[in-house]
Amino acid sequence: MEKLDDIDRRLLGILQRQSDLGLEDLGARVGLSRNACWRRIRALEAKGVIKGRVTLLDPKALGLGLMVFIQIRVASHDPDWLTGFARVLSEMPEIQGAYRMTGDLDYLIRARVADVADYDRLYQRLIRKLDLSDVSASFVMEELKDTTALPL
Repeated sequence: MEKLDDIDRRLLGILQRQSDLGLEDLGARVGLSRNACWRRIRALEAKGVIKGRVTLLDPKALGLGLMVFIQIRVASHDPDWLTGFARVLSEMPEIQGAYRMTGDLDYLIRARVADVADYDRLYQRLIRKLDLSDVSASFVMEELKDTTALPL
């Protein structure tokens, strides 16, 4: 775990929520000059604390109003199958996250689609490309909290 001082934590807290803030404003908020602020950010990037910068889009504004969690169980757990599974998932832009799980479930996938019919098309592509034992889905009725910000 990377050791962070209070200034690093404040910088990261602001950047997680507002990465487009200029260096002047960012530095003023944490009590650093523009150049000192830039050096801190570059150091955090070099250490791998900052992985990248993105623009978050509104899925509903793009016609992707349905979030679905897909639960998958598989019969095979060999390395070749897993490599193929990861490749197929990476080729499907609707899939935003995929996680290998403990317990009864093997994999949990988070996807964004337009509607149930769009999910069905994703499901059909998935089962055509992969040997899966069991697939079930849960549709999100209401998003109570959805954030990319990590606790610091």
